Amino acid sequence: MKQYAVIGCGRFGVSVAKTLYDLGNDVLAIDRNEERVQEASEFVTHAVQADIMDENVLKELGIRNFDVVIVAIGSDLEASILATLIAKELGVGLVIAKAQSELHGKVLLKIGADKIIFPERDMGIRVGHNLVASNILDFIELSPDYSIMEITAIPKWENKTLKQLKLPTNYGLNIMAIKRGDYINVSPYADDKILKNDILVVIGSTEDIKKIEKSSGE
Repeated sequence: MKQYAVIGCGRFGVSVAKTLYDLGNDVLAIDRNEERVQEASEFVTHAVQADIMDENVLKELGIRNFDVVIVAIGSDLEASILATLIAKELGVGLVIAKAQSELHGKVLLKIGADKIIFPERDMGIRVGHNLVASNILDFIELSPDYSIMEITAIPKWENKTLKQLKLPTNYGLNIMAIKRGDYINVSPYADDKILKNDILVVIGSTEDIKKIEKSSGE
């Protein structure tokens, strides 16, 4: 069981904290707003009202002892930056910070954040891809060049093996997993067959994935 601290109990922060707690982890939620802290207390191990911009307060809460700190502060850029900076200076190994914009993200990286999350941008990307092709269930942009996609099997792929489909050669896609109902086939073999309604988890270049979207959306 890992220990997580979530700084900022807005909708995004509470959602992250609740998910981590439901997965069996020890979660501390921190916010300056008493009402938000009370709301979060129902979903986490501990919830504390505290000044998230005060280094001494965060030190007393033992932030340095947590495996991961998520700075989930939204519109208050100063608080977001200071909380991230303090967490890193106190020695937290992994600090993940929410950013409102590309510039905000660059500043957070400069002061030591290990990973930046853009919830609004990322959700917009996923919704856009789903609208283009209804069989695209999820889309994660790893970088400007590569992405991971969950896609319902295209009809012309059904009842064919991966060897027959030659997806890396014909589509530039590598199959990471095949989901069939509650069963997940991780690292499938070349002789594994694609059936109707199978969900494929694939990784490939953004350019190749766009080609799949166009063909599947037609």
